[in-house]
Amino acid sequence: MSEPTTSIADLRKSYERAELNEEASQADPLQQFDQWLKEAIAAKVPEPNAMTLATVAGNGRPSTRVVLVKGYDARGIVWYTNYDSRKGRELAANAFAALQFHWVELERVVRIEGVVEKVSAEESDAYFHSRPLDSRIGAWASPQSEVISGRSVLVANAAKYGAKFLLQPPRPPHWGGYRLQPDNWQFWQGRKSRLHDRLRYTLQDGGGWLRERLAP
Repeated sequence: MSEPTTSIADLRKSYERAELNEEASQADPLQQFDQWLKEAIAAKVPEPNAMTLATVAGNGRPSTRVVLVKGYDARGIVWYTNYDSRKGRELAANAFAALQFHWVELERVVRIEGVVEKVSAEESDAYFHSRPLDSRIGAWASPQSEVISGRSVLVANAAKYGAKFLLQPPRPPHWGGYRLQPDNWQFWQGRKSRLHDRLRYTLQDGGGWLRERLAP
């Protein structure tokens, strides 16, 4: 293997695009998130709705993967997946999870923590039927997180379920939505000299949010 021309330890970037202060930030973290997500979409950053989901198995072992946010409101942050997948099994054992958005081009990170529940069957049905046909067939074809002998298994399953359901595949019973109900948000804005801006919002017993600045 050839030696890299630049050491990883020497890779550095100075963050100087923006700032985040208490006076200009929203008092409600959901409004701050909505503002930043819309700015990420307007800036045409790649996959602005992509977020890392962290879960913990019953034995305490953590795992992460990237999923796509498909909705958010005062009730929480929603995504859809296979309930029998590794993340589904881990959420069944431990309902607490964490999310992270990283908009590299804007030098911003949002971290969200809370408890997770399944969305209603009606919500899952509505979203499932809004998906493209090949994605709906794919939800049937993939035994997510299970070992398979090769890609041919997926192709054969897709052909089987495509022939079975034609243009009207129902939502699989093992597929649907989750909603994380936040009790802790963090907003991180990169700043020069590694003196980054970092605001944390913590849910209070009365339902309001405590906003505090954390050292970077």
